[in-house]
Amino acid sequence: MKETGKEQMKIVRTPAEVQGILSGFRRAGKRIGFVPTMGALHEGHVSLVRLARERTGCVVTSIFVNPKQFGPKEDFRSYPRSEVRDTEILESLGCDVVFAPSDRDFYSSADQTRITVQELSDVLCGASRPDHFQGVVLVVAKLFNIVQPDEAYFGQKDAQQAVIIQRMTADLDFPIRIVIGPTIREPDGLALSSRNDYLTPQERKRAPALYRSLEMARRRIERGERDVNALTAIIRGEVEGEGIDLDYAEIVDGATLETLTRVEGTVLLAVAGRIGSARLIDNIALTVSGDEVKEVVLEFPEWSRYGW
Repeated sequence: MKETGKEQMKIVRTPAEVQGILSGFRRAGKRIGFVPTMGALHEGHVSLVRLARERTGCVVTSIFVNPKQFGPKEDFRSYPRSEVRDTEILESLGCDVVFAPSDRDFYSSADQTRITVQELSDVLCGASRPDHFQGVVLVVAKLFNIVQPDEAYFGQKDAQQAVIIQRMTADLDFPIRIVIGPTIREPDGLALSSRNDYLTPQERKRAPALYRSLEMARRRIERGERDVNALTAIIRGEVEGEGIDLDYAEIVDGATLETLTRVEGTVLLAVAGRIGSARLIDNIALTVSGDEVKEVVLEFPEWSRYGW
C-alpha cells in the first residue's frame, strides 16, 4: 500500500486491502462513491469522480484493464495504460482510494463463474462483440462485491453498458445506487474516449461525423419526424459519407434496447463505426412526448427494490 500527497490518497492492489481501508471509512459514517475505470483517464472520467466527490464522503476509483471484456482480435494489449498520470489526476481531484489490481490479484485461474444479462447484451455493440458484456458485468459484479459502495458512477457515452449495469444491479439486489453522468465532449462534439488516442490527425477530423449524424436526426425529430427508418437513414448517410466504416446506426427503446419503428417515449439514438484502428461509439438519449423532445441520461433508479 502506498500513500501519496497531503490528502493521503491510498493506492492498493488487493481486494483485502480495499476492504480493510473502507471499513474505516464506514466506521466513520462515510458514504462510499465508486468510479470503475480502465485508466487512461480523460475529462469524462474526471466528471464522474467530481460527481462522486460531491455526493459522498469517500471516493474510490478502480483502474483495471479487464481482459475478459476484450475479444481475441481486439485491442487489449494496445489499450492505453498510464497509471502514474492517472493516479496524479485522481489525487488532484481528492480521490481517497485507488484500487489498481493486477490480473492475478483480481482473477483466479480456476474461475468458472459467468454472469449474463440476456437480451440487453445481444444487440448494438453486443451483436459484433458477443462476449463483451459478459466480461463487463463479471468485472463490475466483482468490483461491487469488493468495494461495496453506496453509489457507483457510469457515463452515458457507454449507454448500453449503463443500461446493462443497472439491470444487473437490480436483478442481483446489489444495494447500490447507479448514477449516470452525461457524455463529455470535445468542442466539435466528439465524445471523449480513451480510444480517441488511436486516431491519426486526418481520422480525428472525420470522427465528429458520429455526433453530427445524431444531431441531424435529433433536429428532424424536433421538427416532427417519428419514422425510425427515415431517421436511421440520416445517421447512416452522414457517417458513411465521411468514409467511416459503419457498425450500426439504430434507434431503440431506452430501457429495453428493443428495436423501434416509431420514436416515442424514452429512446436511444446510437451509432458505432470504425475509423482506422479505432472503433468509436456515440449516442443521444431522448424523451419524446407529443411535440416535446428532451435530452436525458438513461438512469432508472426505479428498477431497484431499495427505493432510491
